[in-house]
Amino acid sequence: MKSYLVLIIMVLTLITDPAVAGNIVNQTGQTASSLDADSTTDRTISATDRADTAEDDGFEADIFHEDQSDQSTHAIIADPLEGFNRAVFVFNDKIYMYGLRPIAKGYARVVPPFARKGVKNFFNNLLFPIRFVNNLLQGKAESAATEFSAFFINTTLGFGGLNDFARKYVGIRLQDEDFGQTLGSYGIGNGIYLMLPVLGPSSLRDALGRAGDRLIDPISYAQPWELSWGASGLEKINGTSFHIGEYEAFKEAAIDPYTAMRNAYIQNRNALVNDLADVQKLN
Repeated sequence: MKSYLVLIIMVLTLITDPAVAGNIVNQTGQTASSLDADSTTDRTISATDRADTAEDDGFEADIFHEDQSDQSTHAIIADPLEGFNRAVFVFNDKIYMYGLRPIAKGYARVVPPFARKGVKNFFNNLLFPIRFVNNLLQGKAESAATEFSAFFINTTLGFGGLNDFARKYVGIRLQDEDFGQTLGSYGIGNGIYLMLPVLGPSSLRDALGRAGDRLIDPISYAQPWELSWGASGLEKINGTSFHIGEYEAFKEAAIDPYTAMRNAYIQNRNALVNDLADVQKLN
């Protein structure tokens, strides 16, 4: 039983977004009834969490608030592996709908919002090295210094990062940084689109970026390995608890959820890279 639980945690912790994938059109009808049954509860949980996290820094990439009025099937990134990607898309949807989602919903009912917010702040603070190093790699010394200041303040005055003291009382607001964005700022394109098993939407560039970030992720070095996987699992479940219902609404609104997610993901990543390029020009 213990081994079985560890295996579940290992699988869930690899999911990098609350909605790791969507279902294609022929799967929508199968999930619609379950979504309708839980929609009221999901909206209640999401509304509460949005009120409690309205001033969050927004570290998690949000690809589910894109305008759904344009559901063009035109690919904005090369997708030569579309057949394989769509199959993985369905597989990931099952993992989310029948694994991560019910666990996160139960977690949200048991753990109060303020405690979940503290856990979120703790992990945001703990992942400081990834943002700090990528700021340096992009030549953004001022942003790196700001990142270090926030880490020092939150670790000391914020009780180990549980309280985002730097944002609340000093006014420091941080932005997400990762190695995929760093590669993009060097002029490296997205490459082909990839729907990674369990990991979700990506590009070839971002897949390489994830590997780079893993090397400076302090959670990956925690020992024993059960502690590392357990911490990653808690981070993912806690983060997902703030976004229950968003992916489901995104999937219902999309004519073709696979295409909508692909385009939204790439548009979001391109926007992040363009913002980084603009900052470098100003410096």
